[in-house]
Parts: sequence; structure tokens; C-alpha cells
Amino acid sequence: MGIVVQKYGGSSVADAHRIKQVAQRIVATQKRGNDVVVVVSAMGDSTDELLDLATEVSPLPHPRELDMLLTAGERISMALLAMAIGNLGLEARSFTGSQAGVITDSAHGKAKIIDVTPGRIEQALEAGAIAIVAGFQGVSQDSKDITTLGRGGSDTTAVALASALQAEVCEIYTDVDGVFTADPRIVPIARRIPKISYEEMLEMAASGAKILHVRCVEYARRHEIPIHVRSSYSNQPGTWVDQRHRDHLGRSNTGPQEEIDMEHAIISGVAHDRSESKITVVGVPDKVGEAARIFETVAAAQINIDMIVQNVSAASTGRTDISFTLPRADGQTAMAALARLKDEVGYDSLLYDDGIGKVSLVGAGMRTHPGVSARLFSALAAAGVNIEMISTSEIRISVVVNESDVDTAVSAAHAAFELGDEDVEAVVYGGTGR
Repeated sequence: MGIVVQKYGGSSVADAHRIKQVAQRIVATQKRGNDVVVVVSAMGDSTDELLDLATEVSPLPHPRELDMLLTAGERISMALLAMAIGNLGLEARSFTGSQAGVITDSAHGKAKIIDVTPGRIEQALEAGAIAIVAGFQGVSQDSKDITTLGRGGSDTTAVALASALQAEVCEIYTDVDGVFTADPRIVPIARRIPKISYEEMLEMAASGAKILHVRCVEYARRHEIPIHVRSSYSNQPGTWVDQRHRDHLGRSNTGPQEEIDMEHAIISGVAHDRSESKITVVGVPDKVGEAARIFETVAAAQINIDMIVQNVSAASTGRTDISFTLPRADGQTAMAALARLKDEVGYDSLLYDDGIGKVSLVGAGMRTHPGVSARLFSALAAAGVNIEMISTSEIRISVVVNESDVDTAVSAAHAAFELGDEDVEAVVYGGTGR
């Protein structure tokens, strides 16, 4: 048997009882003949608590020192888990991100992994030990400072280690039984997806599905690492994120009928995101280069833009409106940057709306099935949901709606494409979905 990398999120190791249960699962995996490497997040909400503590001490904590503080959460988890495994009669060795060989750039709070040199992990495995690694962290290649990876950092750590160790699979343990066709808190009859492609999972993650982070799925796709999403609270089969067992038509070559049926579905699922806001630049002169100047300013502020809509220029005024969505946390920064551009561009005004939500329909089947957009828009209209913006890709349709209409829109879209299973109620064990 080969190497298995397992990652456990904060809710899975939230207290001593949960840590002991996770230890039993890890020991059972090794006793089946696998070498096991485990990546852990900080316990429960301890990262948020450390952030709150930092802001109490300093309104603007230094990024280097903040990273040093935040990495303590994962170090606590890894040590406690190693102790729990020791009590079960097996040897476990805990490692920080830097000790595990996770090499990053120097961007504190949002570092990117440059390389993984897992020499000490390999030595531990050769000695028959279970390696426990603190997720979400690494060490800067240039400054040698401790860094954190930002959102989804522990998931990304796990996939990166799986790639470096040539593991058979990367198992991501959460508090739900896999990837579902919608958030079970909104749609209790949402169906578990047995298998989903990297491409579809990337769109789901980018559209707000919090079960996996975009960076994690991108890394897995690039290095062809199969991801198995499972619950640490149950023994359900979970969801496989993997492209390797499909032929050139996207059909499964192996696996039970359940997997084949899901892969042939037009739509894989409905995702939603409440973390965005919308900015409208009103009255932009309809001249070459003005849009470029606006978005160069936003890019210079290190802000990612999601959806963009430009209205047709009014013939009487020669002006147009440009609207775009962006992370809500970056809204005021973008507004301040654009305000400084007003005299240069000559637009009329700026409008800011943080009361929006994004709902997305994702499925590789929509490439070859006409009428998907019509069915979605009809369902939203019947539910009384007004659409403010629309964006599409080959396998995704996203709409921006009022934040108060997000739940209604998700339920309507899910029902319109008959994605639910009336006989099974999805369970969220830990209450966060992550």
C-alpha cells in the first residue's frame, strides 16, 4: 500500500474528544497497510480568536508578527494529535510547516508554495511513524521567516505534500459527507456527488462552495492528485475529485453506476457566495483606454475582480456605466483608489452596494445541452428573484441578486434541474460545512 495524506479541518479537531476520534481514524488507516501523513488545521475557531487578540493589542499588527502568532494554532493541534496517537500505541511525529519542507514566497498572510522538500517526513515514514504536519504555514525562501498561506491554506498544504510524496490520494476530512449539489443548510435534500471533475470543482469553489478552496483544487489538477472529500464524523463514501479515470468524452471508465449517472448529469450543482460587493462607475466617457485605466487602478491595489458589465453607451451623452463585483473586504479600498482617479478619467460618480449575493449553476453537461440558461432564468423569475448581473463560462452560469434573495435563488435553481434526493437528508455534523 502507498502513502495516504489526510487533512483534518478545524471542526474535526475542535476539542480533546474530537482529536481522540481523529487519532483512531488515522491509526486505522495505518493498520490497513498505508503510510500516513496528516495535515491539521487549528482547533475550532482558534485562528479567529488569535486574530481578535492581535487586533486588541495592535489595530494594525505587523504582518510578520501576525504570521508568527497565527501559526501557533496549527502547532497546538499537531502536538495534541501526535499525543493522542501515541496513547493508541503508535508513534507519531509532529512537524511545523517549515520542518516539513514547505517553502513559500515572502508574502505574509497570503504566501504561495514554491517548493516542498519533505525529507524529514520521509524519514519519519521510513521509521514506521505517522507524520503530523501543521497546515496553513511554511517558510519564506528568501527571508527564512515563517509565513501563512491564507484562505484554504491547510487544504493546499495537504495537496502539495501529496504531490511531493507521490501519495496515492489526498483525503480532505470536513464536517459534511462530501460535495453536495447545493449547500445542505439551504437545500436539505441536496444530493451527494460521488465524483466530480477538477474543472467542475474549480468552478464550484470559485463560485462560493466552501468545501474545497480554489488553490487546493488548482494544485491537485496541475499535479494530478486525486482528492477524496469525506466527513470525519461518519464513514460515508464521500466525493472523489479526479480526472484520471475519464475518457476523452468525459465518461467514467470505471466505478459504480451511481458515479456514471452523476457524470452524465447536465448540472453538477448550485453554488452561492455572499462575500462579494458591487461597484458601479457611473458616466464613464466612452473613449478608448478609459476602462483599462479603471481596472489598472483596481489591479494596482491588489484586488481581484469577478464579474464585469458595461452598459451600451448613451448616444446623447457619449458616456457609459461600468459595474463589477469584488470581495466585500476590498470594497472600501477599491472605492478610495477609484475616487483618486475621478479627475483623470472624468466619470460622474461611484456607487457601492454590499447587499448582493452570487448564485452559480455549474455543470460540464451544459456545453452540449441548449436551454440551460432559459430554464435557470425562468426558475428565478417564477421565484420572484431579480437578476442584476450575469456572467458565463463554458460550464458555469453566474447571476448577481439581492443578498436577501440568495436562499430563494439557490432553492429555485436546484429544484429546476431536479438535483435533489427526497429520500435522503444531507447532514452537516459540525455546523460550518468546512
